[in-house]
Amino acid sequence: MSVVQWPHRLLTLDDWAALPEDPEHRAEVVEGVLVVSPRPLYFHQRAVNRLTYWLDEQTSPALSAMGEAEMVVTVAPLTVRVPDVLVTSALVADENPARASAEDVRLVIEVLSEGTVRTDRVTKFSEYAEVGIEHYWIVDLDAPVSMITYRLVDGEYENFGEHTGKLSLDFDGTPITLDLDALTTRHAQRP
Repeated sequence: MSVVQWPHRLLTLDDWAALPEDPEHRAEVVEGVLVVSPRPLYFHQRAVNRLTYWLDEQTSPALSAMGEAEMVVTVAPLTVRVPDVLVTSALVADENPARASAEDVRLVIEVLSEGTVRTDRVTKFSEYAEVGIEHYWIVDLDAPVSMITYRLVDGEYENFGEHTGKLSLDFDGTPITLDLDALTTRHAQRP
């Protein structure tokens, strides 16, 4: 077993980029401090994959959805989040960046998992609002599968709807159809 040497200071973006990949854990940096958690379970991963695909297929060609992509929230002190799904411009995605900047992100979706509920509902909720991410959706896979959609209004998120089952909503002037019940089943809807 190898031991990673940690700097005796808060992590910088260069420190973060130099960390070895770890397929068994999920890592983020919060105000310079490395935060590590177990990888999500299968239903969580299935939901993330489906949401990413559905959004990428249904949003405007000027937008692109990515699953588990790094996003720099703040540079100093460094906060790097890895949202379950983010939507950014296709121009940014086509540059194939190592990570997105929060200022380029239009939508973040977090799927609640054991151990992330408070982080997703409280900490990330305020972080994403502070950096101006316009849309924040939180998906709860506990039966019945549900999603709360928030939109940034005057610097604070307002609840724009609580959803279950099949839903249609407008995102950036484009109608989006999602089947929340299909997020964890073996066979999913086709957009």
